[in-house]
Amino acid sequence: MSHSRAERPLSPRLSIYRWRAPMLASLAHRVSGLVLVASVPMYLWFLEGLTGDEASFRHMLQVLHSPGGRLVLGLVCLAWFYHLLNGIRFLFVDAGWLETRPAMRVSARIVLWSALVFALVIGGLL
Repeated sequence: MSHSRAERPLSPRLSIYRWRAPMLASLAHRVSGLVLVASVPMYLWFLEGLTGDEASFRHMLQVLHSPGGRLVLGLVCLAWFYHLLNGIRFLFVDAGWLETRPAMRVSARIVLWSALVFALVIGGLL
């Protein structure tokens, strides 16, 4: 029995699903993890500059206080904060405390809104 390509089921992809808070929280968790991994070389470069001689220390301070440096630092702080909160949320889910759909939706919304508030606070401080 031969099936045409049009009869075959579509494989699940992001355009098929309805975007809900738990899905967004899970996707953002992966993205924040990638941001944190990608920031390690930058962090080591900053650390090397801040612990070097006086000229490299001053240069690194200028980089950190520049608009681009503040933006990168703010985004990394946001990724760290979000990844931490959502990781704790995942631990609760794995422990069986947030397994119901309403609990998962509420906890995902809490984490997403907390990250947004944190981003606004960090943006104001930087």
